Amino acid sequence: MADPKAGLKKLHIKTYGCQMNVYDSERMAEAMGAEGYVLTDDPAAADMVLLNTCHIREKAAEKLYSDLGRLKPFKTAKPDLTVAVAGCVAQAEGAEILRRMPLVDLVVGSQNYHRLPAMVKAAEGGARPVDTEFPVEDKFDLLPDRPAASARPTAFLTVQEGCDKFCAFCVVPYTRGAEISRPVDRILTEAGKLVARGVREITLLGQNVNGYHGQGPDGAWGLGRLTRDLARIEGLERIRYTTSHPNDMADDLIAAHAEEPKLMPYLHLPVQSGSDRILKAMNRKHTAEDYLRLVERIRAARPDILLTSDFIVGFPGETEADFQATLDLIGAVTYGAAYSFKYSARPGTPAASREAVAAEVADDRLHRLQALITRQQRAAQAAMVGRVVTVLFEKPGRMPGQWVGKSEYLHAVHVAAPDLRPGVLARVRITASDPNSLAGELMGDYGPRRPVLAAV
Repeated sequence: MADPKAGLKKLHIKTYGCQMNVYDSERMAEAMGAEGYVLTDDPAAADMVLLNTCHIREKAAEKLYSDLGRLKPFKTAKPDLTVAVAGCVAQAEGAEILRRMPLVDLVVGSQNYHRLPAMVKAAEGGARPVDTEFPVEDKFDLLPDRPAASARPTAFLTVQEGCDKFCAFCVVPYTRGAEISRPVDRILTEAGKLVARGVREITLLGQNVNGYHGQGPDGAWGLGRLTRDLARIEGLERIRYTTSHPNDMADDLIAAHAEEPKLMPYLHLPVQSGSDRILKAMNRKHTAEDYLRLVERIRAARPDILLTSDFIVGFPGETEADFQATLDLIGAVTYGAAYSFKYSARPGTPAASREAVAAEVADDRLHRLQALITRQQRAAQAAMVGRVVTVLFEKPGRMPGQWVGKSEYLHAVHVAAPDLRPGVLARVRITASDPNSLAGELMGDYGPRRPVLAAV
């Protein structure tokens, strides 16, 4: 029997950074799929290699150039290999990438990847196109429909892009542009198509997702109202969203956590620091007390919600007292997990010109903060032992007969159950806490004929 993929071109994508980049990579793969490309995990076998970059952390550009250097043997062996750079480093560096790396054939910014197929054709004709201008048209209107079939029960869905907050350390407003929210009807349509192809959990994405203000049939909608309408889609069992800003946690969104069972009891709410002096220097426009009072309101609405956050240590001007204020805030909130980083200067941001904290001091503070977060994470996981959670199973585990999925609280849970399959949503009693996951046992009959909740 002939291979239906024979003769198709192969595309290899490497994705850096956040969930939105994962989503963008999927959409670029779909756009190129409409042009006859299929994905491959092997760059040596590819006809096109796409690096979808992130500009948030230090040395992002250096990492890109290092990875491009590793592609030189592939380009030498296959001169017609198309090498493309996309994403936020592409947006920031533009033509400089082509100047420094002759093997690169095209550069496309984070708002322009709907034009990728045309740019590839131009590159095949000998041009080296660069497109980093913020477009007038909506890229989502011009992308092909997402595929009709998928083995995955979870999916990302971008609802908002860009940021108007201009935190002093952040490049997002410069690489992603001003805040733009997609219209409600287009989000509902895309979500419905995802559910029709077997998706049971959708994570709504945005650089400032809870600042969503998309146009609905009767005016602008906030994220709370959007989640309530998404919850009406039959077959959609779970809704999540990330990443949020404390200043945009509207009353209606907090109420939705109390009233909408499909909105999961998990919230990533970055605070960055517990020091009011540093928060002001960061241009966060809230105080530590504002954040703590917000956490109280959220937990009053949904007492079992698991909170996670982001922290930057060693921000310019941070003293030991400032750092202690951050530790005090962490102690007051208690998190299920957190992402923590040493401050890294991003060119063009206001903080980049300020005097840095000594590296050894920042290293020590990061170690101490991460130790505290680790203790809180392990305590939160240990508290799950004996509880019954609902797990959406996604894939086989590393051990024979093992399956892995996520609980309502985004904990990874593994069970011994060889007859499961992706998309089964099942009740599980947690029996043990491992460093980065939970072990559990299925409750009831979850054989192929009788999953407690339907499988895709």
